[in-house]
Amino acid sequence: MKQFNASHLEIKKWFTGSFNTHPYELGWADEAIFFIMIEHIKGNNPTLTARVEISHDGVTWASDGSCPVTISGIGLHPIKVEPNFGNWIRLAVDIDGGELFLNIQIHAKG
Repeated sequence: MKQFNASHLEIKKWFTGSFNTHPYELGWADEAIFFIMIEHIKGNNPTLTARVEISHDGVTWASDGSCPVTISGIGLHPIKVEPNFGNWIRLAVDIDGGELFLNIQIHAKG
């Protein structure tokens, strides 16, 4: 039987500029998906660009090699993580053109 876990990384806050989500340890998982819920927007159609980052120790980070994902608009936006992501994972995020009220979760199974 597979294990499943869903966790909040950032909960219902206004964000602008650049930030990294809280890191999450997922060495047990086979697959992971980030869910970004944009609930409110300030500004003229701000965009969010997210890059998946991986780490061997949860301290030093590198891109996982996938293309950054750019999203905009209120609603739920999934970001599927490439397989073989190792042990630690997070999102590096850049917001341009305003502020976004976000709720970011990670779902994993393995």
